Amino acid sequence: MPDIRLFGIRHHGPGSARSLAAALDAFAPDCLLIEGPPDADGLIPLAAHAAMAPPVALLVYRPDRPRDCAFFPFAGFSPEWVALRHGIAAGAAVRFIDLPHAIQLADGFGKPAEEVSAEAASGEVPDGPEPPGAAVASVEAAPAALRRDPLGELAQAAGYPDGERWWDAFVESRAGTDEDVFAAIGEAMAALRATTGPEPRETGSGQDAREEAREAHMRGAIRRAGRDGFARIAVVCGAWHVPALARHDARGQSAADAATLKGLPKTKVASAWAPWSYERLATASGYRAGVLSPEWYDTLWNHGDQVAARWLARAAALLRAEDLDASPASVIEAARLAEALSGLRGRSRPSLEDLDEAAQATLCFADPAPMALIRRKLVIGERLGATPPDSPGTPVEVDFAKVCRSLRLKPGTDAGEIVLDLRKETDLARSHFLNRLALIGIPWGTRRTARGRGTFKEAWFLSWQPEWVVDLVAASADGGTVAEAAAAQVSRRAAEATRVAELATLIGTLLDADLAEATAAVIRAIEDRAALSADVFDLMEALPPLAELARYGSVRSADTAPVRAAVRGLVPRAAAGLVAACQSLDDDAAAAAKARIAAVTGALDLLDDPELTAPWREALEALADQEHVHGRVVGRAVRLLFDARVLDTAQAGARLGRALSRAAGAGAAAAWIEGFLEDSGTVLLHGQGLLAVLDDWLCGLEDGHFTELLPLVRRTFSTIPPAERRAIGTALGNPGRAGAADALPGRFHDAERAATVLPILRLLFAPVPAESGLETPEAAP
Repeated sequence: MPDIRLFGIRHHGPGSARSLAAALDAFAPDCLLIEGPPDADGLIPLAAHAAMAPPVALLVYRPDRPRDCAFFPFAGFSPEWVALRHGIAAGAAVRFIDLPHAIQLADGFGKPAEEVSAEAASGEVPDGPEPPGAAVASVEAAPAALRRDPLGELAQAAGYPDGERWWDAFVESRAGTDEDVFAAIGEAMAALRATTGPEPRETGSGQDAREEAREAHMRGAIRRAGRDGFARIAVVCGAWHVPALARHDARGQSAADAATLKGLPKTKVASAWAPWSYERLATASGYRAGVLSPEWYDTLWNHGDQVAARWLARAAALLRAEDLDASPASVIEAARLAEALSGLRGRSRPSLEDLDEAAQATLCFADPAPMALIRRKLVIGERLGATPPDSPGTPVEVDFAKVCRSLRLKPGTDAGEIVLDLRKETDLARSHFLNRLALIGIPWGTRRTARGRGTFKEAWFLSWQPEWVVDLVAASADGGTVAEAAAAQVSRRAAEATRVAELATLIGTLLDADLAEATAAVIRAIEDRAALSADVFDLMEALPPLAELARYGSVRSADTAPVRAAVRGLVPRAAAGLVAACQSLDDDAAAAAKARIAAVTGALDLLDDPELTAPWREALEALADQEHVHGRVVGRAVRLLFDARVLDTAQAGARLGRALSRAAGAGAAAAWIEGFLEDSGTVLLHGQGLLAVLDDWLCGLEDGHFTELLPLVRRTFSTIPPAERRAIGTALGNPGRAGAADALPGRFHDAERAATVLPILRLLFAPVPAESGLETPEAAP
């Protein structure tokens, strides 16, 4: 009979890893069975490669649907990684024993395939390692009675906020490496599982059935290793599974496991090693089996005996690099305080909580800003892993490298600027590629200067960051190529968007990235939300970017017909609800409405489509006649109609006169003027009589009203360009004007003054006789 020992560990736990390393040295197994994907057994030898630097991750995916995948991250302090390296170095057989992902990713296993795809797209690891204390993945795997997080209750009884910190204090941060810890963990897990009642079978939920299949396969792998003749078999698995795997040789267990695994579907999968980062290893990234403090665990793993001094010295160096005071004396005081706190709390050495409080009190002087920097750098960390250059790549990595070669783009540390001519096929493809990368969170290229979409030139500044390799790997959860991953990202954002304006901004990025299918999906989402939306202003916000795309998108060889169709659907809805939406607005809301109205008008002028312009101008005419709408909005509507020559000078003057009448009130009149004149005073210069009406109104104000309205009027005129303001002042100061109505004609069309320059003009522009080449002034016509 082989000697089989079960080592229940917490995934990514340095205390578990240290105890496991000591136990494996003492046991010297000839076969190591590790909870992990058997589909990646062929990649195990690469773990010992000199170029392999954790954190790294195993990716298992379906080649036909790369979004159906699972990541298995490893850090240097992960017990599974320690077991891999130990087994390879000792020459032992090393195998992964979890349920193959050829089964777990197959259609029809546990839950519908569309749910599997949705889970992968959300970034969750469908079967990643689960910490027994935090009850992240293990709680989901456990029967319903255990979903209340029993270790969390134990932690609460012991005075800890959650099971994660309880486990860290009693297992990960402990100084010893004795093997008794594994027996204690197994006993604790057995007691916890005993509270769940009978084990679920086919009557359980899909998740329960999945966990039962996983444990059945792991038990079968243990029995298979025994049949293969190994004498000392070490099984490294999540602590939660230890009681279940201990039953591998129970009477009838083999038959029951075979029945559980019989008839399970299978599919074809592939696997690859990929770089990972501590940021993505952290719980905060959404990784269900993550840890709160990867960099702290790294320090525990590598500097366990001097962890306090090492961590505080790094914190002080980090602060000094930011020109903050952190003297050696402060580090000594912080170390003493951390030791004292750990003693008061009954710990053998300072924990992260002790060091955090000590650093905050002595190094940061209770300032939260430096502590945020320390936590980001020394608690979570920014470490980036690496894989051997000849190891299999993930789908998006492979596509990225292929496209870079075809477009002659080389990621590197050298930054530089390139100018693309969108009329050239290669440059257009480069632009599409850089925009797609930006959509998946890799801003390799940024536009140097703002440019209009009507130009054929595009300037990009390229600057590659090594950590983006991890983002390429993670993007494999969204597709097999950069284009597929980008489209999936945008489609997900479109599904989450609640406003039509949000969707309209996505269209621009999709056209720039040449993602036609995703564009069609977002257009459908815009039409669906617009049909149900009662927010007219939301529809109005969506129109300008859509109109710009419809007008200029063809420069990038993009099909803008769907965008024009969306605009044709939005304009009538916005026009029909414009008047009602502008009722009962306060000053701020009126200013926002005025800006939206002007933006929509400009957008429709850009398209120059009478079918769209007509209903919108009808809505503006209805708005211009409203007496109970804010003056800013009505004034802007009148101005837009006047600029479009829907209203002539007499009609605009009549509306201005009514707005400035005594019955209207001084405040309402000032608001109307602001809407009418803001940003441009040309209407006063070229609309005969309008300036006189305004001048008479201001001159007729009572002293109190004039003082009250002067700031508003000055604010309005401050938006008018200086040259126009000077021309208006000159017109008002024209000497000898007979009346206000004659101010502009007398100033800008004086026949007597014009006649004085006619002789000179005749001299300059008179025709020259062909025979002489000259002509006298008297001969000029």
